Amino acid sequence: MTLEIRPVDGIGEVGPGTDLADLVTTHASVLDGDVVVITSKIVSKALGLATTRPKPDVVDESTDRLVAERHGTKIVRTAHGLTLAAAGVDASNMEPGLVLPLPDDPDAVARDIRKAIRDRGGPRVAVVISDTAGRAWRIGQTDIAIGCAGLAPVDSFAGRIDAYGNELVVTAPAVADEVAAAAELASGKLGQRPITMVRGLDRRLLLDDDGPGAAALIRDEHGDMFGLGARDAVVASLAGEPVRGFPGPDDVDLIELAGPGGLDVKATNDGYAIRASPDQLIEAGMVKQRLLALAVAHGLICTVEVEDS
Repeated sequence: MTLEIRPVDGIGEVGPGTDLADLVTTHASVLDGDVVVITSKIVSKALGLATTRPKPDVVDESTDRLVAERHGTKIVRTAHGLTLAAAGVDASNMEPGLVLPLPDDPDAVARDIRKAIRDRGGPRVAVVISDTAGRAWRIGQTDIAIGCAGLAPVDSFAGRIDAYGNELVVTAPAVADEVAAAAELASGKLGQRPITMVRGLDRRLLLDDDGPGAAALIRDEHGDMFGLGARDAVVASLAGEPVRGFPGPDDVDLIELAGPGGLDVKATNDGYAIRASPDQLIEAGMVKQRLLALAVAHGLICTVEVEDS
């Protein structure tokens, strides 16, 4: 497979009401099977979302819950389910004083643009709405798909056999994200080319219908092993009540995790009971706090009593 990635020149400034489908058909030579990658920035501009309101206020309104905060930087989970710095609210490549939130429903935008291109006699294309995101374990950013239509967002290899006869189980390339990243690599961050054409993608990844959208790439909270920042998870575990961002209850032995040492700890109907002699009360108190913190981290509410042995 050979991919051809062509940024579209001549787009110019995008403002409220700009017809993005018209920009594609006017400035690009589009063929059946192409993937049109459009940055979320011009989508938000065309939707008239630019605002002079303080960025922290816009970030807070775009936030579903806080994931991590350090030195004024907020990593949050947005209403879309995306985990982004500052909820994806951006002021780069904008007039001074303006900030731009993400569109409310990027998948719907992708579907609308795809339909508009087709309704005007254009070819059957896929559409990806892209945005820039950091990675928890790596320096730098890359573009990801926050919306898509007509493209399989993920390609599961589960059940396929590799060249050595091994059955694949969890391999699942995030196709829409890979397309978004490739498009950004070609267009560049400062090139002012917010639309990119990707041609030559494997036809089996291109869909006749709109498909599930980029929402299919979002891991639900119970399946997210990294739903909170490292320091934030420690703080949340001591909060005394279940906190969003921790995974749901698993079949785990909290007593074993708490490390009770030589203390007698038993499960009760409401939680746990620790039997301790007078000279074990400090150690028992430490085990109690560990059990309570572990319960919160597993989405459980329980009581822990210390009893005389």
